Amino acid sequence: MRQKLSDLEIQRALGSLAGWSRRGETLVKTYTFEKFADGIAFVDRVAVAADAMDHHPDIDIRYTKIAIALSTHDAGGITQSDLTLAEKIEKALSS
Repeated sequence: MRQKLSDLEIQRALGSLAGWSRRGETLVKTYTFEKFADGIAFVDRVAVAADAMDHHPDIDIRYTKIAIALSTHDAGGITQSDLTLAEKIEKALSS
């Protein structure tokens, strides 16, 4: 089982994750794209990264806005896996 991070560990990590914020026990970020298809292509890249980690985000698609929420449910909050996936999602943005 993955270990939930402390508030201090989460705050430090958020300093290097531009645009990500904490909402309770979840990391969140919303991305905006010029076209619907661009957002869907991004979600496809996120899905590949998530499957490779066997750690899956909640994704909300609203036309050109993609909202992503990360939390490790079995740990009851934010773990290193969430931070790692957030970093991979940022890389998927520029792919």
